[in-house]
Amino acid sequence: MVTAGPTYEAIDPVRFIGNRSSGKMGFALAESAARRGAQVTLVAGPVALETPRGVTRKNVESAREMAQAVLPLVEQNPPPDCIVMAAAVADHRPSEVSAHKRKKQDLGTSPTIALVENPDILRALGVAKQGIAPLLVGFAAETQDLDAYARRKLREKGCDVLIANNVAEAGSGFGSDTNRVTILVRRGDDIDVVPLPLMPKQEVAQHIWNQLLPLLPRPGS
Repeated sequence: MVTAGPTYEAIDPVRFIGNRSSGKMGFALAESAARRGAQVTLVAGPVALETPRGVTRKNVESAREMAQAVLPLVEQNPPPDCIVMAAAVADHRPSEVSAHKRKKQDLGTSPTIALVENPDILRALGVAKQGIAPLLVGFAAETQDLDAYARRKLREKGCDVLIANNVAEAGSGFGSDTNRVTILVRRGDDIDVVPLPLMPKQEVAQHIWNQLLPLLPRPGS
């Protein structure tokens, strides 16, 4: 199972809080897995990308919708062999959603929007997967202190693997066709670090799966 793209958190029927994720990295991962013969479910936020051949797609918009699509998967029998959380899920959403478009004249000169926390899907998966099969892969899009933040997220979220990239770096940001990532693999108390050079996202996806495949459960195990 792969997630991809942003989430949109509604303010009113017209406006939303979102982020710049294009979904290209997640879609590349889903496509690469399908080409290797995997049965792939792609949970996609609002993006303008075609569904890769051989991939089952579920469209969602908000973080809560993504949680509803993803979290039940770990309770399936059998659960997915691998869950790759490549989506950029919004940390917060407006506490109230207006039923009608908010008019400028009604907002005053200093409008404010109260926010509440969204479900932490990655952390919930890290807790739920204890003792069961899924290999949990998280993503960290940072703009500074990449290594420190990535190591902390790997441990705090309960991931087995974390893919980190600096989205402020040229050619590695949201929407680009290329990416430069570092793959962190948990080995007990140790962490293996595999840095990759800048390359097209399709090639990045292949390198990521090359690292993940040896970690997946073998058929019949």
